Amino acid sequence: MTGPSPSAAVDPARVHALIVGVESYGAGPAWDLPGPARDAVRFHALLRAAGVPSGQLRLHLAPLPPYRPEVPHEPADQATLRRVLVQELPRAQGEVLWVWWGGHGALDRSGHLRLFCADATTADKLGIDLDSALERYRSDAVPGLTEQLWVVDACETFEEDLALREQLPPDALPMGRRTLVHRQTVLRAAGRGRAAANDPVRGTGLFSDVTLGLLAERAGALPAPPDPEELFPAVRARIAALREAGRTLQYPEIRLQSPERGETLTPSPPPAGPRAPSPLQRAVDALMAYPLMGDPTERQTVVATLGPAVTGTLPRHPRARTDAAGILNGLARNRPEALWELYDAVVSVDDDPGRGRELDAALRDFASWAGRPRDQR
Repeated sequence: MTGPSPSAAVDPARVHALIVGVESYGAGPAWDLPGPARDAVRFHALLRAAGVPSGQLRLHLAPLPPYRPEVPHEPADQATLRRVLVQELPRAQGEVLWVWWGGHGALDRSGHLRLFCADATTADKLGIDLDSALERYRSDAVPGLTEQLWVVDACETFEEDLALREQLPPDALPMGRRTLVHRQTVLRAAGRGRAAANDPVRGTGLFSDVTLGLLAERAGALPAPPDPEELFPAVRARIAALREAGRTLQYPEIRLQSPERGETLTPSPPPAGPRAPSPLQRAVDALMAYPLMGDPTERQTVVATLGPAVTGTLPRHPRARTDAAGILNGLARNRPEALWELYDAVVSVDDDPGRGRELDAALRDFASWAGRPRDQR
């Protein structure tokens, strides 16, 4: 094994990246996808802050107006990206390669993930075959860049479900002789046959936002790729919370390929049939049933009534549901009696009797559950 082990310190001068964010397509407004270009610029900023020279960060964007990235970037059409993947990056002198890609995608009939480029149209869906690119970058066509992390936020909807007039044509990249020197980790957002959710209001992909947040928390270790088996469970847990909140149906997966192993790790879908919500989930649902909890200002006003001795111990988060879960867990852990102070504060602002009864019952259930020894929950 010639590449560095995950999370080992690396020289930023030996790090390269291909960063792609496609929001606007030749297919027209029906394909508009606000978010990927913004996410790509955030990722670019993380690597720049970690000391990677700007000349080694190949940023390719197709932003949607009115977004105007201030950082210099190149186009994200197929010819340009294919040239980078086939000709430019393989010649790079270094050990570490990051690839970040956000945009539309589909799983073709051979099971390959096709990532559509900015010049894709409904008649000619130009793109990059991700699986073919991964094979190329595991071969002697790429003599360096032995430590690779690919992060892909794109749908993996089945090609046959897209009602295409014509089947996607094969478009493989050239491959060299297979070797045993590359360590390759691929983190994919959606899961086979599933869509990757996007938040057009905030201008971000849900998976991208989660991953960028986790990478920012680990910024001190960048630009070395994080330990994938530490990062993936954190990604999986946060996406699971978004599924429980009804914001997505995706199941991210991670593929590990190295001289020592080759496997795909996927989160297990929930068991068939209805499942009773946990006491924490019920309490969060009861809180979020109040419209005031969705407004950051009103939520802060309610929490502030608990007093600084209590609020100073609470983990806070800008996302409403995550914030509610943190508040409940913090109160149960540090001052359980304050759960009823929270109840009084909420119902004093919104005295809806139905919501009040459910919040009362949910908090009683949650307080009982949180007070049990962990092995009895």
